[in-house]
Amino acid sequence: MAFVYILANKWHTVLYVGVTNNLGRRLHEHKNKMNSGSFSARYNVDQLIYFEQSNDMEAAIEREKEIKKWRREKKVRLINELNPDWKDLYNEIDEWD
Repeated sequence: MAFVYILANKWHTVLYVGVTNNLGRRLHEHKNKMNSGSFSARYNVDQLIYFEQSNDMEAAIEREKEIKKWRREKKVRLINELNPDWKDLYNEIDEWD
């Protein structure tokens, strides 16, 4: 199992695109700033606003790279399709993986 995800800060001014094989663990790391020098920790990017699930890690990595290349406007359209209110989805997910 693999996940491509987008995080935002609470003002939605900063976006972070990532990939992981364990979304719950990875979000816990972001929310608790486990790597204090990381981009997400420095910019307080810890709200899960979008994610995709895949059975293929290589495909997920390619999708992450694709999304990272997009301009912000295109990322915003992607987020708005599934989460128009930009709610933090962290607490709404029953099963992680």
